Amino acid sequence: MDTKFDTLDGETLLKALHEECTRRGVSDIHLSPEKRDVRLEWRLHGVLLPLARVSHQHYVELLRRIKFMAKLKMNVTNVPQDGQYTFQFQATAGTGTAGDIRTVNVRVATIPSRFGEAITLRLLDPARGIIPLEKLGFPGDIKQQLQKLVELPNGLILVTGPTGSGKTTTLYALLSTIIGKERNIITLEDPVEYELPGIIQSEIDPDHDYTFAGGLRSILRHDPDVILVGEIRDLETAQTAVNASLTGHVVLSTLHTNSAIEAVHRLLSMGVSPYTLAPSLRAILAQRLVRTLKEDCRAPGTACNADDNASYDGQMCLPELLVATPAIQQSILNFESTASILEQARKEGYKTMREWGKELVADKRTTQLEVDRVCM
Repeated sequence: MDTKFDTLDGETLLKALHEECTRRGVSDIHLSPEKRDVRLEWRLHGVLLPLARVSHQHYVELLRRIKFMAKLKMNVTNVPQDGQYTFQFQATAGTGTAGDIRTVNVRVATIPSRFGEAITLRLLDPARGIIPLEKLGFPGDIKQQLQKLVELPNGLILVTGPTGSGKTTTLYALLSTIIGKERNIITLEDPVEYELPGIIQSEIDPDHDYTFAGGLRSILRHDPDVILVGEIRDLETAQTAVNASLTGHVVLSTLHTNSAIEAVHRLLSMGVSPYTLAPSLRAILAQRLVRTLKEDCRAPGTACNADDNASYDGQMCLPELLVATPAIQQSILNFESTASILEQARKEGYKTMREWGKELVADKRTTQLEVDRVCM
């Protein structure tokens, strides 16, 4: 644990956290009150790591500062609250152009717990948000296939995986390759995490009945060529997305499934007709994020420990891409089992995430421990 955080007053602690987390590329900060003190953790490269323990006295100061900045109700402690604020960060070498002032967005969520309000801070640094497709770590042939898919005139493209698997980052990377190519691009997100100049970004608001399904119907009246729907959560959204892709639009969205092939049966089990899904589907990309080994840990004979967080210095996508070839579309029309679709896909060169992972391990880009950690 880093002891430099455990004696700071609230305001100083928050400033120190902002600077250190932004410098390191931390995505989330967790503050969890316990009986004796407060547990402070951060998520770095997808892994939740202990940082420090702070006193309740300092935590109360920190909590007040965060709630003030996020415009949350100070006197409300027994129900969850959500808010956001921004802070400015002066870039140094390794975090951008040295000396540049960047504005980082922070999304705040509180929840009552036994020993006080727990807080999660999500850091959204625009400088880290939009990563070019070529820097996501996809194998060359998958990267080229994705690029061709998003340039098609119509069809449904899905990205699947659990929370934190980089789905939004991949979708933004795909969109960034076609911005400015005479296409009207509109997104519907929950929430809008990063600004993409050159497109229209819309944020759902369930409190005012602006949902994914309703928002998607509205978007279709704005003459879009490409639509990004943050997530398909229900049958109405799924059917609207499929119908939009059949009527001359490229539709990109996400699902929470473990594999690409499972996404087919998730949509069918929701109630989407195989007669509309088969002709509309272009591809399903399932992915996870694995930590990458430092350069000096890849050389033969090095003693880096796969259990040691210090042996890793970044993340890359571990993919599996199911392209909806005519044979796969016919399998969907026939409502074939997951095993049958997998068998057909393998005939056409389909590889699972674990199979791609073996190649990354052989190249010493990551470790088998990492592949096992993210793949079920």
